[in-house]
Amino acid sequence: MIKVLDREKYHQILAQYLPEKALDYVVSLLEQHPLHLKITRERLTKHGDFRSGLGRQPVISINHNLNPYAFLITLLHEMAHYKVYKKYTRRRKPHGQEWKTMFRDLMIPMLDQRIFPETLHNIMVEHMKNPKASSSSDPTLAKALKQYDTSNGTQLLNDLKTDDYFEFKGKVFKLGSKKRTRYMCHEVKTNRDYLINQLAEVHKIK
Repeated sequence: MIKVLDREKYHQILAQYLPEKALDYVVSLLEQHPLHLKITRERLTKHGDFRSGLGRQPVISINHNLNPYAFLITLLHEMAHYKVYKKYTRRRKPHGQEWKTMFRDLMIPMLDQRIFPETLHNIMVEHMKNPKASSSSDPTLAKALKQYDTSNGTQLLNDLKTDDYFEFKGKVFKLGSKKRTRYMCHEVKTNRDYLINQLAEVHKIK
């Protein structure tokens, strides 16, 4: 767990996870706010989260395996939750207007400094007009961010074709029809059908 440390220590640790040009900005944010930053194992259901700490110091956790741009976006996303929590005594919607405003305010300096590569920058500008509850909820952004992942042989489910076979969570499926943001997928072994999110990372079976 990274606690409220000196600037040099923050730099040393976060240099492993963030784009270099974003380091000073993020470290300054963490110095200003008394919270714990926890870098965790991969979690399949989320990239990060914020917890108020129930009377103790608030905690932001981020998955360790995110690429630098996804790590930055997730950290600022969760920092926006923290700032909403600190500013408002009454509970607000998790991704309501207050959170959207905080997130935009935190992201604007990164956009102004052109931290993101050009294509990703343009997508982020669009995304921040009405930010989603997760970068994974925006198919265009999710696909753009995946280009910067360390290759692990996965593809987004949305990039496969009907009747392709793929592995997901240790099971083999055949891709069926699309139902809004999910696909009907047939598990080969059990002969059962499941709805799987279009942005799930899967291994295509050739």
